[in-house]
Amino acid sequence: MTTSIVKPKKKPSVASIVGAPAQHNQSSRKGKKAWRKNVNIEDLEEKLEGLREEERTFGSTLRKKTDSELYIVDTKGDDKGIIRKSLPHFDRTSLKSHQIITQRSAVTAVYARPRRSLMSAREKERLLRIARRDRRGPLNSIVDPSQPGAGSALLEASEAVKKSGKYDMWSVEVEEGLDGGVKVKAPAIPHPRTMITLPAVPAPHVGTSYNPPEVAHSALLRTAYETELRRVKEAEAFEATKARIFNKLDAGEGQDDSEHGDIVRTGSVSQTKKTLPKRKTKQQRLKAEKLRAEKYALVERILRKRLHASVDSVKSLRKAADRTLAARAQASAERRSKQEACLAQNGLAGQKLGKHIVREVNVDVQLGEELSESLRGLRPEGNLFRDRLWSMQQRALIEPRVPILPKKRKQMVEYEKHAWKRFA
Repeated sequence: MTTSIVKPKKKPSVASIVGAPAQHNQSSRKGKKAWRKNVNIEDLEEKLEGLREEERTFGSTLRKKTDSELYIVDTKGDDKGIIRKSLPHFDRTSLKSHQIITQRSAVTAVYARPRRSLMSAREKERLLRIARRDRRGPLNSIVDPSQPGAGSALLEASEAVKKSGKYDMWSVEVEEGLDGGVKVKAPAIPHPRTMITLPAVPAPHVGTSYNPPEVAHSALLRTAYETELRRVKEAEAFEATKARIFNKLDAGEGQDDSEHGDIVRTGSVSQTKKTLPKRKTKQQRLKAEKLRAEKYALVERILRKRLHASVDSVKSLRKAADRTLAARAQASAERRSKQEACLAQNGLAGQKLGKHIVREVNVDVQLGEELSESLRGLRPEGNLFRDRLWSMQQRALIEPRVPILPKKRKQMVEYEKHAWKRFA
């Protein structure tokens, strides 16, 4: 006789209310894990799901809302059908998926991109240094932000990069400068070019003609002589000053050499004994202090007398100061008028502009025996290109320059090789 053992069927697990899997069958309660796994918390899950539904519908739980948000006293009624329009409508044609999609939660969405940090880059670097976090640069190298430009550290942006796009060099009017300050005003000093009335091609002197009058030719010779004499005197004065300076330098070196020679001959260095002043007694110190106090008192008394005397003569002093200022202003105006007249007549000739002096026009004159009485025997004088260049410099059109002469090439030295000595 055979007996069959019937095993009890395992009860199926009950699904949770919120849709999560649940195992409420407590087969054994020997361990703490089994007890926690099979505990029934459906009532707690139901309450939590109700709170989540309130947040999705109203934006927050109802217990957090005030009475004014939950209740309202309706005195007019729903004449316009606002409530009716806000309620969901049942539609047989719409699909379930569409209904799910059209439902919108009142909870604000979570953005995937982080919001813009309100912290500055400098503050972020400071916090990273406090936290001792390494900063990574190009090729995953560790950089030190406190020393920009050292090694593989990050380079800070230059001032030109920071202010790029803020300045338009082609604009006619610029309200602000590069640094955001007030517009820079042009200086009120007029340009010398506006005061110069010198013509581009001045009319030649009458004495430069091939057959000039005797008076004009003599005046031109006198002008050329004075100009050349002034240049010679300036050159002699310069050479004398240079020679005097070199003579003083040579004398100083000779004196040093003589002193050094004396020390070598004697073989010993003279040592000057420093005599310390004797210490004053208490009576001498008191006497010196008394004399110093009397001197200060006398000086103070004299200054006070002068001050009292000057109070009565304030008006006369004011008139004298006004006269002095007026005389200075008049002298300055006269000096300015003379400079303007000189500029208008001669331009910048003879004045230093920058590193160089504007050259004066050479006086081209021929001697009596060199003059020709006809145009056939006329010999040309001067250089048109040089005159044109100096005229532009005198009229403040170009800056003065000096001719740059080409350097001398080194003389080539030829060597004759002994080909008969070298067999290789």
